[in-house]
Amino acid sequence: MIEAHATAKYVRTSAQKAGLVMSLIRGRDVNRALATLSYAQKSIAGDIAKVLRSAIANAQQKEGFGGDVDRLYVKACYADQGPSMKRVRPAPMGRAFRIVKRTAHLTVHVAERPVEIEPVVPTSSRATEGGKRPPAKPRAAKPAAKARGARPAAGKGAARKKAAGRKRPTKK
Repeated sequence: MIEAHATAKYVRTSAQKAGLVMSLIRGRDVNRALATLSYAQKSIAGDIAKVLRSAIANAQQKEGFGGDVDRLYVKACYADQGPSMKRVRPAPMGRAFRIVKRTAHLTVHVAERPVEIEPVVPTSSRATEGGKRPPAKPRAAKPAAKARGARPAAGKGAARKKAAGRKRPTKK
């Protein structure tokens, strides 16, 4: 099974924003992941698509690659926090506000899906007799309504009669 990865460092975005887009493609086939990134609204999606294409190219260069890109999928992708650039913005009355310009390191791992081979299941002689299915087990009867705690159905008048028979305390 072939695995490859690619990393883009010092990308000008926060790791949190990049992580939101990366969660969209995690576990998907590479073609579907590229299609998802092309329609994503975030601007970081273009940088992630570039890293994904690089990881696909790295997988194709590996020894023993089968040549079928359709079998590749995004095994893992994550965004680590890079160094932050600190800047100062002037504020009223001689003060200053700090601006933090964050960077991120984007990493995408791709792997080849293993070929699924269906196991041969031996059929029982009972199931193959005459092409019929084996007889089903009889089901147990459901418990009665009273046993489950259900109340008997009462009409509209029953509630009024019950309320009329009850004495209400009077104020003195």
